[in-house]
Amino acid sequence: MKEITNARHISTKTGDEGFSRNYSNDKLSKTDVLFDTVGNIDEFSSTLGVCFHQTALYKKELVNIQKDLQNIMSIIATNTDDKNYAKITKIAIKDINNLENIEQAILNTKPLQPRFVLPGSDSSKEGSYFDLSRAIARRCERSVLKFKEYNSRQDLGLVLKYLNRVSDLLFIMAR
Repeated sequence: MKEITNARHISTKTGDEGFSRNYSNDKLSKTDVLFDTVGNIDEFSSTLGVCFHQTALYKKELVNIQKDLQNIMSIIATNTDDKNYAKITKIAIKDINNLENIEQAILNTKPLQPRFVLPGSDSSKEGSYFDLSRAIARRCERSVLKFKEYNSRQDLGLVLKYLNRVSDLLFIMAR
């Protein structure tokens, strides 16, 4: 990828013709499933940033999830045979366990009511932002699965589990 050397000019103009590059420097059409996938994850991370500013709770957890999403985008955007792939921080079982532990800690202090909830409508204004983020997390999960299948990527199993758990966590945080 072309390095930005002058922060006053961030436009590389390399995408003007409808192409961009992954982290392995492969030139791909901007319509490639890769860019839908990382774009959805970027949107998800951005909505978590909105949640961060709408809540007094869970700030550290939200930032940690955003950092994990950055790592996930790097994993997805780098070919597994690329020399830089080994340097990328991968999602691990401990990351999934961490999400489950946070879920359980919240549920221990405030159990969920056994009823169907309308996203946003049955929660607070703050909770509605979490509900929106949860719905986008589910889209990310579907996008990663599509990317995994389309590219025969066998390294994304824990990423899919992570996204599944984070959407569960956001549901709980919204309540």
